[in-house]
Amino acid sequence: MATTYLQAVNSVLRRLRETEVATVSATAYAKLIGEFINDAKTSVESAYNWNALYDTITVTTVANTSSYSLPDTGVRFKVVDVLNDTKDSELRLAPTRWMNLQFLVTSPQAGSPSYYNFVGQDGNGDTNVRLFPVPDGVYSIKFNVFKPQATLSADGTVIKVPADVVILNAYARALVERGEDGGLQSSEAYALARNLMADYISLESNRYLEDTNWVPS
Repeated sequence: MATTYLQAVNSVLRRLRETEVATVSATAYAKLIGEFINDAKTSVESAYNWNALYDTITVTTVANTSSYSLPDTGVRFKVVDVLNDTKDSELRLAPTRWMNLQFLVTSPQAGSPSYYNFVGQDGNGDTNVRLFPVPDGVYSIKFNVFKPQATLSADGTVIKVPADVVILNAYARALVERGEDGGLQSSEAYALARNLMADYISLESNRYLEDTNWVPS
């Protein structure tokens, strides 16, 4: 069952024996729990390539333009593969130094992109990618990635990764912040969260065998 940001916050509040809220912004303490939920979400996202985070970002090239931005990627995404959908071919990741040398000449080679390389970020904090050869026309380049969910802010936003793990992890963080108060100790809560995440990873890895099975390419 899908769990929203507000539901996750209230789940942590109940465990802390605090009053539930109608919106995350209702009280300063609920906002703090919301921060813990986001911190926990980030931790869970980084632990495994969750299928729910799989996404395809399509870059449509422009003639004589080699650099493009990958929207909403930030810096924590993981690349599965990069495909030139127009030419039905796969792009290879090129070393930065090699790519720099290709652009050292006055007129870099132009054609259908066969290589890519990441170069810094744009003004939104998203990753820039450079293609080579420099596109000589319109090509559809598909970046298949595992992309973390944006920071939760709206009450109704559904958490993509296993919400049970996020909630337990956030609860442990809240226990650390307030100090032990006769309830579950933070170390025990963290242990429960780790064990639950291990269970989810085991279940998911068995569903998506391509992440664990080797096949020749």
